[in-house]
Amino acid sequence: MLNLIQRVEKFTSPRVVVVGDFMLDRYVYGNADRLSQEAPVPVLLALRSECLAGGAGNVASALLALGAGAVCVGLVGQDAEGNQLKTLLTSAGAKTAGLVSLSKYSTTVKTRYVGLPQHRNPQQLLRVDREEPSAVPESTRGTLRAAVRSSLGGGAVLVIQDYNKGAVSESNCPQIIADARKAGSKVIVDPAGIADYRRYRGATLLKPNRYEAQLATGITITDDASLERAAKHLIMATDAQAVAVSLDKDGVYLYTADGGGRTFAPPRALAVYDITGAGDVLVATLAVALAEGCELDQAVVLANIAGGLEVERFGAVPIGREELLEELKRLSGLRSGKIRTRKQLATELGRRRKSGERIVFTNGVFDLLHLGHLRYLCQARQLGSCLVVAINSDASARRLKGKARPVIGQQERAEMLAALECVDYVTVFEEDTPCPLLELLKPDILVKGGSTDEIVGHEIVERYGGQVRKLDLVAGLCTTEIINRVLSAHNDKSD
Repeated sequence: MLNLIQRVEKFTSPRVVVVGDFMLDRYVYGNADRLSQEAPVPVLLALRSECLAGGAGNVASALLALGAGAVCVGLVGQDAEGNQLKTLLTSAGAKTAGLVSLSKYSTTVKTRYVGLPQHRNPQQLLRVDREEPSAVPESTRGTLRAAVRSSLGGGAVLVIQDYNKGAVSESNCPQIIADARKAGSKVIVDPAGIADYRRYRGATLLKPNRYEAQLATGITITDDASLERAAKHLIMATDAQAVAVSLDKDGVYLYTADGGGRTFAPPRALAVYDITGAGDVLVATLAVALAEGCELDQAVVLANIAGGLEVERFGAVPIGREELLEELKRLSGLRSGKIRTRKQLATELGRRRKSGERIVFTNGVFDLLHLGHLRYLCQARQLGSCLVVAINSDASARRLKGKARPVIGQQERAEMLAALECVDYVTVFEEDTPCPLLELLKPDILVKGGSTDEIVGHEIVERYGGQVRKLDLVAGLCTTEIINRVLSAHNDKSD
């Protein structure tokens, strides 16, 4: 794992060309608190909506989050959705000159209706797809091939993201792969759900999921032996160098033409929340790792970790390079995955907020963690989707509590809090108050406990429409009382 950390820390900005089917993902969020009187179905009170790049566009977004350059080649319609998709990708930093607009082609749109039960964790209620299959002229496929060819070279990796919507086909896909291999580029294919893989002949790496591999081979995958048979079948059909079959919570099975097969299990138990976009993150990480010179097994390990991070979030959420590094360090025992800098926390909470999650924030010294703290934090966590605990640094605690405090250092306090299941993130602040953090993070709910009536920062939270809650929970001795008892016992023993 330490070797992987060093590799990721040295990643540059490799260029990856993404050719395939680009789509627009639309999310409609709302509260789902009741059933319709007309039928036993949830009623969604729509509150807001957002659009993201989907399909091959989500791979491009994942590449950009990992620090790579993304060159997009594909088809969009001459419609508002196509224009919006191109704007989203361009604004994120992708190159979109290779996206061809066709008058007789409709941009595929996937609309997901998302309910927030009790205003908390988002759950997808329904997906509605809008697509109008239309013939793509061979001249247009030739244009796509030319766009790919002009973008290759210089160490670029090619990703083919195929949904069988027309951008790649039996006629131009083998030509595109041959062009890439001639240019010295590795080719990663995320195949469509089709039975015939001959269009992917010559690929470096195929990345089907379990269902797609079964469909393409006719082999029911139940164990390592059936996985190996399916992988051999795919390599024989495509002359690919390797096959990586994603197995959901079971990890990734990698089979190489010259080295046999091996399953790479997730390095830790995953709290699978939503699998949307996980395959795209997997492909993007594979592409970046291979572009940076990683061995294939190293690339699969990194992709497995990134995919695991993605399935623990709602929706298609690109995994950034810093997040990947943080997870690698946590797995190596170098850092708690919940302890974040304020910059990292702002980025992570921004993603969660876009998914409709409610952010709960509390702060304090949390010296000598005790039952009162535990009960208070558990109650605070129940108010929203995730709980952020901000603790005073050692210097800040001394200014606030006196020279004898804190008894426990800030790193130890942070790690103790991070070990609690009810706590999602911990951050340390140097200031005397959490006000600068509140201005930056803008939590939905600010919570305070204890005997004080004053809640520092309440005016900031109320100004942008957040809530302020005081928890009056009798939870046992306070920290000061515990310290006094310890000191008293020590003095009695000394006497």
